[in-house]
Formats: sequence, structure tokens, C-alpha cells
Amino acid sequence: MLDEVTQRRLLEKLEREGGEVFISALRNPDVIEVMRNSDGRLWADFSGVGMKCLGEMAASRAESILSTCASMLGTALTRESPILEGEFPLDGSRLQGLVPPLSSTAVFAIRKKALKVFTLADYIERGILAEHSAEPHDFLSPIVSSMQSHAADWLNLALSTRLESAIREKMNILVVGGTGSGKTTLANALLHSLSEQCPHDRIVAIEDTMELQVRVENAVLLRASEQVPMSRLLRATMRLRPDRIIVGEVRGGEAYTLLKSWNSGHPGGLATIHANSAEEGLDKLSQYIFEAPDARNFSHDMVGRMIASTVNVVVFIERTSMAPGRQVKQVVRVRGFKDGRFVFEG
Repeated sequence: MLDEVTQRRLLEKLEREGGEVFISALRNPDVIEVMRNSDGRLWADFSGVGMKCLGEMAASRAESILSTCASMLGTALTRESPILEGEFPLDGSRLQGLVPPLSSTAVFAIRKKALKVFTLADYIERGILAEHSAEPHDFLSPIVSSMQSHAADWLNLALSTRLESAIREKMNILVVGGTGSGKTTLANALLHSLSEQCPHDRIVAIEDTMELQVRVENAVLLRASEQVPMSRLLRATMRLRPDRIIVGEVRGGEAYTLLKSWNSGHPGGLATIHANSAEEGLDKLSQYIFEAPDARNFSHDMVGRMIASTVNVVVFIERTSMAPGRQVKQVVRVRGFKDGRFVFEG
């Protein structure tokens, strides 16, 4: 553990190493991510605009930045251990760095921690979330639900109203999207709605990089690590008396533990997952469940039915080339699992 004086000196060193262009980009509220490629060019992803090249950063400077970060994170960055993952010390943003021999020069991507929480109203104002209800054919998966009871009510709701209703009624929500699509930012908007509608709920949130903005008064924020994986934290969470269990991102066998947690008296959960549609999101969740030792002998049908009975709503957000750069494409109810596929109402 570094003492306070050493930490302060390393933070000052990191600012000097970064330089004006790099530090300005990190502090720019419109910048989502800052990246350095192996050719030395520095790039930034601007909200609603996209990628812009900011100039170049010398290889020695980039390697020095990553080395300083490694020191502050209590790890080593060498040719034998050339990958660095963790939180960027200056602001807690998510950091991924690689050095030779994995690349010709140091490369990194810093996904900035949100400087402000966008609300669902902000999403509507920016055109990311449609204010009106969607046409059914725009939002249905390849399988169209045959269940007609309550379908009209759900289909007639504006997308933001669907989300607010799902939170209020303690439905389990899975946010799905590709890399850089804005899953965490959308999850934070949903958590903001939760804090307004259900301010007295006790929340336990688990993530490996602290990006979620949980604003209720009664909250416990837990960080997974290599030594204490998310699946173990989820089991511990059950004894912390949560009303709702939130997971930053599902990436492996912890999916099985999460579903068991949601399905054992802790409804109203929220999680994110990497995939390119609502249906692909649930398929990916199914794959992750099979990674859990206790679930490896389950049948595909059993896992599908388990997911369909536990995950109530899937939200798919997509990165687009046109302004505003992100679009919520699907807000669908999960209605079952039939003939090897999930049934949606949307």
C-alpha cells in the first residue's frame, strides 16, 4: 500500500507524463474514451461525434504512463507480464494497456468514468431513446410471441415508460450492446430512475471497475478481483440483505450465480452483457451459465427456461454512425423459451 505522499507524487508525475492534450481530453466532458495506437497516434471518441485524432504521443511517454499506473495499482508491467488492467489513477476510469512484445509500442484505451449521469429524459432529448412506442416489427426478435394477453398494454407504452415500469415493478433487466455502445451509461440512467422511484431500496452493486453510479442512500458497492471473483462476491451478497442486486458486466460463469440470486427473493436486478441484439444477449448469457461448474451438465432447454423465467426485460443499445451516435433499438419483454429460442414481446 502506497503512503499518501507517494500517491500524490505519482499522480503529479502522471499528469506531467500525460501532457496537455491527453489531460485535456480526459477532462473534456464530451470525450468518452482516449486511446493510443501502436503507431503513436492519440485518438478520442467524442459523444455524438465519433473518433478524432488528437495528435501523437511518444512511445516513451506512453510506456511511462502505463508504468506509473502499474506502480499505483500495485502490479508490475514487464515483457513477461505485458498486460495492465484496472482503474486509471487520476479519475478512476477503466484502463486497458499493453506493452511490447504484444505490440510494437505501448497501446492503451481509457474508458472515462461518467462525469454526469444521463437520465432517461436526457436520452429522449438527445434522440437516443424514442419517446413514442415502437412499431412492433421494429422491436420484435425473429420469434414473435403468441401470447396476446397484456401484449397491447406493453406495446403501447413509450420506451421510457416501459423502462420506468420495469424498474418500479422490480423486473430483472439485462442491458445488451457491443463495445462502446454505452451500456454502462444507460445502466446508470436506469439506476437514476431507480433512485427516484424506489429511494428506500437497499442496493448491492458488484463490478470489477467502479463505473456504476448508485445514488440511493442504502447501498453497498463491491469490487471483484482476480483473488475474489464476481461469483464469490455474488454468493456473499446474498447475506448482505439486498433488495436488488446489480452487476456491472456479466462475463463468465457468474451468470449462473446471478440468476440464482435474482430468482431467490431478490428481484429488480440489473446487469449488462456484450452482444449485438436482445436475442444474442440471452444466448450469450446461456453460454456463460455453462461455464459454471455446477451448470455444465444442464441441458440447453433447461438453461433457456431458467433465463426466460428470471430475466424479464432486455434493452439493446447500439452504436451508430449518425448523430447522436447511440440508439436504443429494443426494449422487449422475455415471454418464454420455445423450440430452442427465446420468445420476446416487444
